[in-house]
Amino acid sequence: MDVPDTRYAKTPDGVYIAYQVSGEGPLDIAWQFDWLGNVDVIWEHPLHGTWFRELSSIGRLILHDRRGTGLSSRNVPPPNLETRVSDLLVVLDEVGCERPVLGGSMEGGAPNVLLAATDPTRVRSLVWIAPEGRVIWAPDYPWGVGPEYVEKEQRSLEHWGTDQLVSGFVEAEASVGVHVPDESARVDGKISRHTCTPDVARELTRIWYETDIRGVLSSVQVPTLLLTGAGEPGGVAEAEYVASLMPHADLRTLPGGSIPRHEDLDAYLGEVRRFLGVEAPPAGLDTILSTVLFTDIVGSTEKQVALGDRGWKDLVERHHALVREGLARWRGIENDTAGDGFYATFDGPARAIRCALEVTERVRDLGIEIRAGVHTGECEVIEGKCGGLTVSIGARVASNAGPGEVLVSQTVKDLVAGSGLSFEERGVHALKGIPDGWGLYAVTG
Repeated sequence: MDVPDTRYAKTPDGVYIAYQVSGEGPLDIAWQFDWLGNVDVIWEHPLHGTWFRELSSIGRLILHDRRGTGLSSRNVPPPNLETRVSDLLVVLDEVGCERPVLGGSMEGGAPNVLLAATDPTRVRSLVWIAPEGRVIWAPDYPWGVGPEYVEKEQRSLEHWGTDQLVSGFVEAEASVGVHVPDESARVDGKISRHTCTPDVARELTRIWYETDIRGVLSSVQVPTLLLTGAGEPGGVAEAEYVASLMPHADLRTLPGGSIPRHEDLDAYLGEVRRFLGVEAPPAGLDTILSTVLFTDIVGSTEKQVALGDRGWKDLVERHHALVREGLARWRGIENDTAGDGFYATFDGPARAIRCALEVTERVRDLGIEIRAGVHTGECEVIEGKCGGLTVSIGARVASNAGPGEVLVSQTVKDLVAGSGLSFEERGVHALKGIPDGWGLYAVTG
């Protein structure tokens, strides 16, 4: 099969995303690259090239290079998870793809999970090879890598684009019991050069080290196929844990390691064909993943007394106008307005935070301060609006914020790694009526 033509889709912020389409529908399969990726060169890889050729025989395959890498715009910051979802949607819209199967390996599955949880009507199903909720070890995530692995991988990145990168990466993987197939390792050095420059590689690695998507896995309502290799017990246990968090996950354990060998591909493809051959039911619309933002004016009662009814009414109207301008700019949806408070929802947590920061700054010109809280979680759709426990948590987070402060939950902080936002820990809080303690963070920039 010849390498497909490469085309470009332009995002709303002016970034060009390189993409390719091969094969024919009616089934659409949009596959995300993991660590390395270049839509022109990836076909030379003995494993990935074979994999993508086979997928092209199953349906219409859609590949793209994430911004900052491959043939996409390079003069832009590496994307966070939310931006990767937005860029994927731009490509899907460009090629007229309404409801694809989304696939990826390891961290390449993370944006697919976020899109499926946020907008289940847009996703037919998920295929995720070697699934992982995070990459760094934590007390409640024993499968994550420790300092030894991180040190070895960081050393290997000093040789990005060379054969020494491959040997360093193989050494790092071997330290955690993962075998990199020889046929894969031989071409990884070349593909790394065509993926990005060393500084971008380090930044992409840092973003994934800081990302934790476990908090959204339970919100994925579409059928999901998880595939892992039986040769690495740790990888099997990790996949079983991920599957336990996903309500519609079908976990299959296959020969080989977490990185399939060439001789394992037929087994993996067989499972994909089996999974995709079953008609996926439409996703239920009773729950979706959403980011909620709550704001209110600090000291509103005192301000109302000082201004009188007419002055207060004028102030509130000006406040509301500023908030609605922010919502329009950052793609927020106004759900409710009670007195001087706003409740809005967003399809991405970074946009919710930036909206809150902008509004917090602008209302100071009115002589007032607001407090804001942001949380991401599964919401019940009630008469077209988001409700349920996630909304209650968001309101409680906001109530703990001080004047001019934007507080976020741990889930939000974990999802916006790489967004350029910074946070300061505010400790563990008991949220009224909500079980357990909640770690809160103030946005500092």
